[in-house]
Amino acid sequence: MTENSSRERLVARFRKYIHFSSASNPNSDACPSSDGQMDFARHLADELRQIGLTEVTLDSNGYIMGTLPANDDGSADAPVVGFIAHMDTSPDAPAEPMEERIVQDYDGGDIVLNEEAQVILSPGEFPELIKYTGQDIMVTNGLTLLGADDKAGVCEIVSAMEYLREHPEIKHGKIRICFTPDEEIGRGADLFDVAAFGADFAYTMDGDELGGLEYENFNAANVTVRLQGRNVHPGSAKGKMINAVKLAAELQQMLPSDEYPECTEGYQGFFHVQNIRGDVEAVTMGMLIRDHDRRRFEERKELLLRIASELNEKYGAGTATAEIKDSYYNMKEKLLDKMFVVDIAREAMLRLGIEPIIKPVRGGTDGARLSFMGLPCPNIFTGGQNYHSRCEYLPLQSMEKAMEVIVEIVKGCARQTR
Repeated sequence: MTENSSRERLVARFRKYIHFSSASNPNSDACPSSDGQMDFARHLADELRQIGLTEVTLDSNGYIMGTLPANDDGSADAPVVGFIAHMDTSPDAPAEPMEERIVQDYDGGDIVLNEEAQVILSPGEFPELIKYTGQDIMVTNGLTLLGADDKAGVCEIVSAMEYLREHPEIKHGKIRICFTPDEEIGRGADLFDVAAFGADFAYTMDGDELGGLEYENFNAANVTVRLQGRNVHPGSAKGKMINAVKLAAELQQMLPSDEYPECTEGYQGFFHVQNIRGDVEAVTMGMLIRDHDRRRFEERKELLLRIASELNEKYGAGTATAEIKDSYYNMKEKLLDKMFVVDIAREAMLRLGIEPIIKPVRGGTDGARLSFMGLPCPNIFTGGQNYHSRCEYLPLQSMEKAMEVIVEIVKGCARQTR
């Protein structure tokens, strides 16, 4: 579908975007959590106006919305479709200084990202890389992430809107877009104004491999466990010391040994100990609980509370406390009676010769929370791989296909009625 000039603009736009420093900051309570996100947001708002979008707004929290108006009177009854991506990049790996390059016509072998630091993108460690033999792949110098999560999604949406503006022969209804801050630290939907967005349904462009189409995700909870020990001199500790570090190890041994992230896949849930801080006197553990099934999700929370209770019975009241906070739920609950939204995307991919890969998200997206806020919102691939990593990469042909899927979804929506 895209001409060479469109492809070149797509890649040039993405390269411009990744040089904005927009990592979110989990240690900030502000929204957006970093100044760089607002810098990027201002650039995007100006760009949307330049390519002809209307109703472009940028609020004080960094949320950008815009409209591509309907261009066909016959589409007046078509649903308003939305496309959403997040502006921030993950704080899990350095994001700058960015030095990207394109590996032309990838030959299927190792890609040395940084010889000095011995960072190598190898199909031996990342076997899915072989799928992209013969394609052009963008990588970094192995010292930073690339930022395809989710600047590829932002780029694909902007480029698709530009393409539709330049091709008025493609008739469509009203389209709304939104770019959000702080998705990577779990706050992307916190201040999203669903009513102001005004779409009947939407798609987050925040997936990974070509063909990805996702309408199931984990139910998720964040857990803080506090373990209170008792410290005395180790020379006279017998019968007196309660070592909080040892308590942390004991707690982990009480969890199912085969239900950690490194042991699970597909629909299998897990417990994940993210961090442990402290000493003999006191330890704080940060944990995640994840499961696609709501009943099993609740059972996992109950198990952790029961373990805390058992430690209190064994070592004394107040030894263990577990604070559990639900983060998001499986959007499948809200999409089961609106599967036409998924079908529109699936059919768009098939028309483009893309085989849809429908699989559960082993994580969450803004779309999960938005679905529970009244905006049905499955997730679509952007093309990137190895997110949150120095080994992140982006097959450029996959990014181009993601842009084409947006255009095909718009065409499909023009054939729908509310």
